[in-house]
Amino acid sequence: MNDAHLAMGAGGEFDRLRAIYERLGDSGHALGDDCALLGVQNATLAVSIDLSLEGVHFRREWMSPADIGYRAASAALSDLAAEGGRPAGLLVSLGVPDAGELAPDIMAGVGACAAEVGAKVLGGDLTHSDRIIVDVCVIGTAPRPVRRIGAQAGDGLWVTGSLGGMRLALNAYRSGRRPTDDLARRFARPTPRIAAGQWLAAQGATAMIDISDGLTSDAGHLAAASRLALEVALERVPCWLGAEPLVAVASGEEYELLATMPARFGEKQAQAFAEQQGVALTRIGSCVVGSGVRFTDRGVAVRVPAGYDHFAE
Repeated sequence: MNDAHLAMGAGGEFDRLRAIYERLGDSGHALGDDCALLGVQNATLAVSIDLSLEGVHFRREWMSPADIGYRAASAALSDLAAEGGRPAGLLVSLGVPDAGELAPDIMAGVGACAAEVGAKVLGGDLTHSDRIIVDVCVIGTAPRPVRRIGAQAGDGLWVTGSLGGMRLALNAYRSGRRPTDDLARRFARPTPRIAAGQWLAAQGATAMIDISDGLTSDAGHLAAASRLALEVALERVPCWLGAEPLVAVASGEEYELLATMPARFGEKQAQAFAEQQGVALTRIGSCVVGSGVRFTDRGVAVRVPAGYDHFAE
């Protein structure tokens, strides 16, 4: 374990992770990426695990059981997408208050998400729990793994899709309103960018991360891992209709991809990406010498809200 692996974030999150990694000592290996990468014969195995907990990631009054399962699977698959990986299968540990009523529908949602990216549900575990717990382990291969470490000064900073929809949906639910159908779908069934991640990896992506904690936080994770600075132009950030840029950059669980691409990668390639993937790819900034993330609005430095932190709720 080296300093680059420890450099995942800042503030309280960084301190918590560092304490965990230090306690692991020599039993930890290459910690800090979206997936664990293991060499197996002539392949690189990519494995990640992601936990969804009722009352933290979702509420039952907001989503159907099938949506809960789909969303949990998508979150885990998004980590694989950020490595440029190809999914093979999922394992699921499920805790529910009533197995007969909830478990089949939740697992149907998991299966629907897996099927959309060509993966299979391989098995798992079922137990009683006072709250719904869906813990999804995704297994795949990464022909050309793209890690958080690897960005170079001069690379462009690009993001898939648009940001802010998750925060808009969450704000609506918390205020007792029903989001629009598009926002409700965005919240309950986000698309894991598996094909997009593979395409970006094949085009030479130097570093990549999925946006789960918000652009402000995840850009910091990528910058720290690659030991450079990121400059982000707020006016370039693609925003969900109705989301202000300052909302969009702090919106967590977006599951879009933030990638650094070589300088030769430009708008022509981004257009080809959009045509093939059916989703936009937008350049929002650059990699430069230094550390941290600097946001500007038409050239003027601005302060942006912090991203999502489970322990700050």
